[in-house]
Amino acid sequence: MPSYHPLPIKEWALEDRPREKLIAKGLQSLSDTELIAILLATGSRNRSALDLAKEVLRSAKNNLNALGKKSLTDLQQINGIGQAKAISIIAALELGRRRKLSEILQQQRITSSQEVFDIFGSMLSDLPHEEFWVLFLDRANKIIDKYKFSQGGISGTVTDVRLILKKGIELLASSMILCHNHPSGNLSPSQADNQITRKISKGGAMLDIQVLDHLIIGNNRYFSYADQGLLHAE
Repeated sequence: MPSYHPLPIKEWALEDRPREKLIAKGLQSLSDTELIAILLATGSRNRSALDLAKEVLRSAKNNLNALGKKSLTDLQQINGIGQAKAISIIAALELGRRRKLSEILQQQRITSSQEVFDIFGSMLSDLPHEEFWVLFLDRANKIIDKYKFSQGGISGTVTDVRLILKKGIELLASSMILCHNHPSGNLSPSQADNQITRKISKGGAMLDIQVLDHLIIGNNRYFSYADQGLLHAE
């Protein structure tokens, strides 16, 4: 049986080549597959860059959010995707997350749980492990800064309340919003989540730093203690 040799991209019609199509028609004219093909730059022995890009998307069920959850090792399991190509994909997805975060932080003032989710959602939804972050605010609820205080495994992370309160004092924060993720996608707060929320709230109250909310994030959704009236529950 004769081997299959795909037509090299340079031999395609000009309007079908991803780079040339971008230049002629703009970014919006390109499909997700074509954008990934540009990142890959070259194909493999028996497949073009576009064929490889289709396989990359197929491995994530054609869902960019699912693709964002794949690790370097996951991507390298795809035939034709080596370390360099996998790194290019992961780096591009991370730049997208950071751009979104930069745009949101420029808005500064926090008025709802949705705005907090807009900040942390893209950062935490794709992670295979738990992370605990705190957003520090001034008296006008404007963002002073955000910090990651711990990183753990699939089922939990240990957070040092003293470090959180120390940072709040250093930043002269008036309030803070807690946020962590559940890699499982289950948004129900655990007993440990309730305990750490109460502990930080009580410690902050002694220092006149109010905890405004605690968000749990998973699968691009969130649970808000404040929205559910559980922030001050005993």
